[in-house]
Amino acid sequence: MTAMMNDKDRFTVTELTALRSDLLQSGMMDSREAAELLQVFLMGRGYGVSQAAALDAAGRVEMAGCALPVLQHELENLALVM
Repeated sequence: MTAMMNDKDRFTVTELTALRSDLLQSGMMDSREAAELLQVFLMGRGYGVSQAAALDAAGRVEMAGCALPVLQHELENLALVM
């Protein structure tokens, strides 16, 4: 199985789906925990992420119901900043 990815995407659909699953399993009840998951995900791929930026992104992902396109967009923006 090949991970789906286009030229502009930094993260595969497989990676995003796994992260989304982790976020949903945690219930996204606590935005700080969700932000920490986003930070760990990005740091594991060589990106540094500020806690404040991750917290803002987690709030937007949460408001969008953890939709994959929103999750991808937020991660792309966080990764660009660093």
